[in-house]
Amino acid sequence: MTALGFMADLATGNANWWTPTLAGLPSQTPTLLPFWLGAWAIALAPPGVPIDFMVRIPFGLLLTLALVATWYGTYYLARSPLAQPVAFAFGGEARPLDYARAMADGGLLAFMACLGLAQLSHETTPALAQLGFIALLFYAFGALPYRRRLSTLALPTGLLGLTLSGAPMVALLLGWGGSVIHWLDDARDQDHASSAHEVRFETAFAVFATLACALLAWQLDLWRWKIELPRATWQDWNGIAQLFIWFTWPAWPLVLWTVWRWRHQLFNRKIRRHVGLPAWFVLVTVLGTLTTGASDRSLLLALPALATLAAFALPTLERQVAALIDWFTLLFFSTCGFIIWVVWIAMQTGFPSQPAANVARLAPGFNASFSLLSLTFAITATLAWAWLVRWRVGRHRSAIWKSLVLPAGGAALCWLLLMTLWMPLLNYALSYSNVVRSILVHVQPSTCIEASNVSQGQIAALQVYGKLKIKKPDDSSICPWLLSEPGPEMSQPSTINRSLWTLEATLLHPADTAESLLLFKRNPAASGQ
Repeated sequence: MTALGFMADLATGNANWWTPTLAGLPSQTPTLLPFWLGAWAIALAPPGVPIDFMVRIPFGLLLTLALVATWYGTYYLARSPLAQPVAFAFGGEARPLDYARAMADGGLLAFMACLGLAQLSHETTPALAQLGFIALLFYAFGALPYRRRLSTLALPTGLLGLTLSGAPMVALLLGWGGSVIHWLDDARDQDHASSAHEVRFETAFAVFATLACALLAWQLDLWRWKIELPRATWQDWNGIAQLFIWFTWPAWPLVLWTVWRWRHQLFNRKIRRHVGLPAWFVLVTVLGTLTTGASDRSLLLALPALATLAAFALPTLERQVAALIDWFTLLFFSTCGFIIWVVWIAMQTGFPSQPAANVARLAPGFNASFSLLSLTFAITATLAWAWLVRWRVGRHRSAIWKSLVLPAGGAALCWLLLMTLWMPLLNYALSYSNVVRSILVHVQPSTCIEASNVSQGQIAALQVYGKLKIKKPDDSSICPWLLSEPGPEMSQPSTINRSLWTLEATLLHPADTAESLLLFKRNPAASGQ
């Protein structure tokens, strides 16, 4: 919601394109390009098309870029001679290109299966833009010995995209580290081997592009040092451990197996590109996760490289481990899907009574609605999951990526069920729409309102959906209304001058009291002063 507010202010000319603001307030992250993409989409919106739909288009394309770049990045790394399987004495091993394609399929399935990808990949936020550009940069370094022209175009694009999306330090570290790995990699495909002169040129080009992006970030004042080291407490480290375990499941067990199986090539004087490159990408993003406040959004950037490392575990994965992943995935996602269906039935019919009571308690005032289209999609997805499970346990030709089919399919199933059966409930409980409608009962659209201690997400919702003019309290203009966050137990904040303002209404969020607001009206005597 906050990102949409910045995009809307840019599109309407209420903010400077080089220093985006929302109601005069700067962004908490040094972000430019994601806001530009959303603003351009809004500017191109046909009449009558909601702007929140339009901004999803460029970010949907960025997610597609991440998926495609992850597949091709894994594919070209798997074509490295040291990544290929050992040739059999009498032949019969997989052809190099077929093997690389199968590994790329496994990498893409591992990427799609990661639980942390589900929500953040569907948000129109800078985090998704960073994911798309880091996947593009990962592809560029992976494919550089094979697709030099395309890679030399993708490499600066990825670096520039990361820099303008609020991650200049990540771009700097990945650019330099990727350049070193490309320079020291001596295990090149003989059919696509680069001469020493070409390798020097490619490395110099990558270093120059990295320095140019760092200089651009300095010129645009995009460097922000927000290092927040975790405290030495059980609560903090337990939260970090749980984040890593669930956010990167099921990739992390496979990554650990890859590191163990390839340890002699990973921890060696000579760098092997197919394990060294993704390992460096993972190391940088994991360090960023441990030293920044937005740990989940930082860890999101590690998923393309983690998925690639997970794919390299598949050729040597033991049958017992694969079966364990399959059974855990089957039980976990089948249970999640069953719960989603039971709660939806309870919302529609009131039976079972306990889930219906839980919904009424957590989202008071919610009235369930029925959508035949959503139900059709949900039933289709559930039947597809049943077919996928039957295919996985059936007798069929073995595929190297078969252990990742159920995790990827289960993640897609549960997300689709949530976005169809539970969408009305989630929209009611998580959006600002009810608060905006409550304000519009008292205030007409286009009215000036001062905002005191109100979050940027709330400001964006009031401007975009309420069509209200939100001003900072220190603005020279005098607004007849004031919004403020409530004090303890919904009391009036001590910062509000009661001689100027009278409480008009308490605007309660239906599911989150932290999002509630107090609406004040300026006293007539104060208005005449």
